[in-house]
Amino acid sequence: MISNKDSVQREIFIEDKRDSDIMGTEPVHGLMLRMSIPLMFSMFVVALYNVVDSIFVSRINENALTAVTLCFPFQSLKISVGIGTAVGMSALLSKYIGAKKYDKAEKVAHNGFILVMINYLFFFIIGCFARPIIAAQTADPQIIEYGTTYLQITQWFSFAAILQFMLERLLQATGKTGHILAMQASGAIFNIIMDPILIFGLLGFPEMGVKGAAVATVCGQMLSCLIGIVLNIRINRELGLSLSKIIPHWQTIRDIYKLGIPVIVLQSMGAVMSFSINKILIGFSSTAVATFGVYFRLQNFVFMPIFGMNSASVPIIAYNYGARNRERVEKVISLGVRYGIIIMSVGTMIFWLIPEQLMSLFDASPEMTSLGVVALHIMSLNFPFAGFCIMRGAAFQALGKSVYSMNISLVRQFVVIPVAYIFAKIGGINMVWWAFPLAEIFGTSMSLVYSRRIRKQIISKL
Repeated sequence: MISNKDSVQREIFIEDKRDSDIMGTEPVHGLMLRMSIPLMFSMFVVALYNVVDSIFVSRINENALTAVTLCFPFQSLKISVGIGTAVGMSALLSKYIGAKKYDKAEKVAHNGFILVMINYLFFFIIGCFARPIIAAQTADPQIIEYGTTYLQITQWFSFAAILQFMLERLLQATGKTGHILAMQASGAIFNIIMDPILIFGLLGFPEMGVKGAAVATVCGQMLSCLIGIVLNIRINRELGLSLSKIIPHWQTIRDIYKLGIPVIVLQSMGAVMSFSINKILIGFSSTAVATFGVYFRLQNFVFMPIFGMNSASVPIIAYNYGARNRERVEKVISLGVRYGIIIMSVGTMIFWLIPEQLMSLFDASPEMTSLGVVALHIMSLNFPFAGFCIMRGAAFQALGKSVYSMNISLVRQFVVIPVAYIFAKIGGINMVWWAFPLAEIFGTSMSLVYSRRIRKQIISKL
């Protein structure tokens, strides 16, 4: 028998679910932009945290920039796990809402919070091993000290960073993406203001150096998380969020990770790649590592918006897949790929037109600038190929073929790491950069094969 409380909650759900129904009725072009822009901004802000840290840290000295670069793979891994888990939850949530299975949707939302706690424990442990992790990449005592401090703080206080991804996707899954801007902008602005104050000891604060950059980052993430909690409690009534309902349901957790693990692999392989490339480049010089760090942060300004569009596309495709609407599924996939290629091509143009200006943001020396111009030119050639692969990946995830995205990511990374190593041995440092476009060409070829397969096996039967 249904209690009065449950009946009232269901009435609220039915009344407020209008926001999620737009994914099946609003014109695709406008819906894609409206859903994507807040998430693109959100992902842009994620990149901004690391870039702002690096810009100010580079003013300390080049070793400080190198240290933060050596920490970046683990920062990237944290982001990958947080986003992947949240995307899996969001896609499953949207699929159930599209199929009108509201009880299951509510269960997905609550189990997402359990996964946040599990993920946080993993990264807390990483923080406990910060010194040996940094020491495994360099023998320079100053870099080790800088890197240990930065990695410990950002991992031990990573709960807010992981939770905010989940809170964003809860708003996204019910169509309230506009509120995500308030979450991310608040933390980003706080971080930008506090970075120079804590790093250099302004306005009466103590000079904290690299430690200050880490503290400013985690405090900004905590502020975003707090705002996200308030927003979900006050305006996301249809999910019926309650602490008493956070009970593990292993089938739901398995289904979340069935969709989310390929996303985690897709993005975390970038962390593995970054760690491996750092090991290769340190054999040339710490300047080479710092240069790669600058590239990686700059390229995030191009990649993160695409990841945001990918994250927005997944629930739209999943909703219409659940509703058996073939026309809308095809339109979202097609538009996503076109937007992805266009945005990434613009990124390539920027890297070719103003590489010196981009390097100057990080107080680069003449040697680092010369090395960086060549690196930006060569590695940015992979952007349009990556745009195609990432947006096709949204279709693979939403249609239950997330393993395709995972396979493509694995192949791309398996290509870039050994090829970079071989090129470093036979052609020097500038040859290393060519491994990146080559890897993306391999990934694009696989994506084309998988795209034809899902069209024949899934989309054509809707």
